[in-house]
Amino acid sequence: MTVEGGLDEPSELEPAPGSLHLAAPEDAWTAADWEREAAAVLRKARRLGADDADDLVWSRLARTTLDGIAVTPLGIPQDLSALETSGRPQRQGPWDVRAFVDGREARLANEEALVDLDGGVTSLWLKVDGDTDLDVLLDRVLLDLAPVVLDGADPARAAAYLKGRELHPDTNLGVPAAAATAETARAAQRLEVRGFVIDATTVHDRGASDAQELGWSMAAGAAYLRTLTAAGLSVDEAAGLVEFRYAATDEQFPTIAKLRAARRLWARVLETSQASTRELRLHAVTSRPMMSKYDPWVNMLRTTVAAFAAGVGGADSVTVLPFDSPLGRPEALGRRVARNTSHLLIDESHVAQVADPAGGSYAVEKLTDDLARAAWEVLGRLDDGGDLELEIAETVARREAEIAKRTRPITGLTEFPNLDETLPERRPTDEWDDVRRYGASFEALRDEPASGPVHLVALGTVAQHTARATFASNLFAAGGIAVTTDVDGHRVACVVGTDAAYDEQGAETAAALRESGVEWVVVAGKPRDWADDSCAMGVDALDFLTRTRERLA
Repeated sequence: MTVEGGLDEPSELEPAPGSLHLAAPEDAWTAADWEREAAAVLRKARRLGADDADDLVWSRLARTTLDGIAVTPLGIPQDLSALETSGRPQRQGPWDVRAFVDGREARLANEEALVDLDGGVTSLWLKVDGDTDLDVLLDRVLLDLAPVVLDGADPARAAAYLKGRELHPDTNLGVPAAAATAETARAAQRLEVRGFVIDATTVHDRGASDAQELGWSMAAGAAYLRTLTAAGLSVDEAAGLVEFRYAATDEQFPTIAKLRAARRLWARVLETSQASTRELRLHAVTSRPMMSKYDPWVNMLRTTVAAFAAGVGGADSVTVLPFDSPLGRPEALGRRVARNTSHLLIDESHVAQVADPAGGSYAVEKLTDDLARAAWEVLGRLDDGGDLELEIAETVARREAEIAKRTRPITGLTEFPNLDETLPERRPTDEWDDVRRYGASFEALRDEPASGPVHLVALGTVAQHTARATFASNLFAAGGIAVTTDVDGHRVACVVGTDAAYDEQGAETAAALRESGVEWVVVAGKPRDWADDSCAMGVDALDFLTRTRERLA
C-alpha cells in the first residue's frame, strides 16, 4: 500500500489478524469469563437464580427496541461473522452545524439567523411559506458561505430569487421529494445546488420506529428516482439532487446504527437502480417527540446525546433543536445552547476527528446490520402495498404502554417530576402541532393539576417508610397530584411503610382513615385487602393516576 507522500508502507510489519495481544496472558479474558462475573452480580440483585445458567445474562441484560431488535449488552467478535458493513460514513472533519429558524416572520427570523451565524452556525434550515419575503429573511446572509435549505418555499419563486447569486453547493430548494418535477430538478442544476429533501422526521414525529423511518425513506427515495428518471434525468443526476433528513434521539446506539444503516440501504437502492454513485447526503435533527415541555432543561441532555450519536453516525449536517422548543418559539438562550452543543462536541470533545468512530464496534456493527435488515423488510411490505400507518399505530401503542408502566422513563415527566416548577414563557407557535410527543399523556395530566392532594400516611420510622414514600410521591406528581401530610379533609390517602408494618397496622390505619372521611385508600406496594388500590413498580402509572384523579374530583 502506498501512503501519502509516495512511500510504500512495509507490509511485513503488519501482525497477522487476531495475533496481536495487548495484555499479559493472565489478563486475557473470554466471553465466558464475562458471563460468569456478570451472572454473579445479577444473582446478588436477584435478577438471576442460583441454578440459572451463566449465559442467561445475555437475555437478562439485552434491551429490545420497538422493532424487536435486541441491543446486546456486550459486543463480541462473533457478532461480525458474515455481516455486511457497506455504506460506512464518509464525512471527514466537522459536521455542518445547521440551525433551524422559523422564517415565516421574516424580520424576526433574519435577526435570529444572523445571531446564529455569528455564533458559529454554518448553515440554515429555514421554514417559509408562500408569503415569506426572502429579501428580508436572507438580508446580509452570505449565501456563498452559508448553505440554506428552504422548507416550504415555492420552488419557482425560490429559484428566481437565488438566480444570479453565488451559492454554496449544499444549498437546497427544499422541495419534498414526493413533489419532485423535472422543472425543479433542472432549476436546481442550473443553480448548481440541490433541489429536494426526503424528510423522514415526518413519520418519526408521528411515532414511527427506527426501521419504519428508514423503510419509509427508502420507499420515498425509490419513488423519487422513478419520477425523475421518467422525466429524463439520469439516476446519478437525480441522486445528486436530494438530501435525506432523519431524527436523532437520546437512544445513543440505535441512533448511530440508524444513520449508518441509512447509508447502506440507500447504497443498495442505488445499486439496484444501476447508478454509479453511492452518495447519501444526510441531515440529522434532534428528535422532537423525545422532548418534554415540563422540566425543559432536561432537553439539553437529550439533545446532547442525540447530537453526539448523529455525529458518530456520520451525519453531514446536524440540527440541535433548542431546549425550549416545546414551549413555543425558542429564545436567545435556547438557540445559543443548541448551536454550542455541536461546537462542544466538535471542538472540545473532538468527536469529528474520526470519520467512522463506531466502525468495527462489534455491538454497533451488529445493531446496524439488524436494523438495516428490518428496514429492508419494511420497504418490501410498502412495495407490496402495506399499510405503514397501521404499523406506526402499533408501534405507538407499544411505546405508550412502556411509558405508562415507566419501563421507558422520561426524566422530569414520568420520573422525578417537579410540581412546583415555573415553566419559561415563550411565544406560541404551530411548529409542533403535528408532533406526537412521547410524554403527551403525562403532559396532559400535568396541564390540569388534580383538584386536591393525596394524604400521605407513613407507618414506622423515617428509615422504614422513606423508600415507598418517595416512590409514591413521585408517582403521584407524574400525574399532577400533590401529596400532603396534613391530616384534615382529604378524600384519598396513601399508606406507605414496610410489609411488616402493613401486616401489623395496615387494617387498623385504613379503618381509622375511613372513619375520618377518607373515601379511597391506596397502599404503596402489593395489593392488600384493606386497601382500595395499590401502586408498585411496574404498575400502569397512567391508568393508576387516572383512577386516583377521578377519586379526587
